[in-house]
Amino acid sequence: MSDIIETLKEQIENNPVLLYMKGSPNQPQCGFSARTVQALMACGERFAYVDVLSNPDVRANLPAYANWPTFPQLWVDGELIGGCDIVTEMYESGELQTLVKEAASKAVS
Repeated sequence: MSDIIETLKEQIENNPVLLYMKGSPNQPQCGFSARTVQALMACGERFAYVDVLSNPDVRANLPAYANWPTFPQLWVDGELIGGCDIVTEMYESGELQTLVKEAASKAVS
């Protein structure tokens, strides 16, 4: 149990922009993941992802760790941003692009 929590912490700390999703960005396995990926890709920065369908430990433990019950989950700079609705709203308002670009620029330096 604690191993998976350590893994989650490492994934979140080591990836400035990280999406826990069902499937992969090229082949999302649910509509919510697909919409979230579209918004992220439109920001034009690289992001990491974890397929929760092929990682059952992550799928089982992340909701409790994050205190967020559903997938996808977008994490930026170690903080949970939210799921599909929040990411889509932030994209439409322009907040997401700013947030993702700032996080991505820190990763490069």
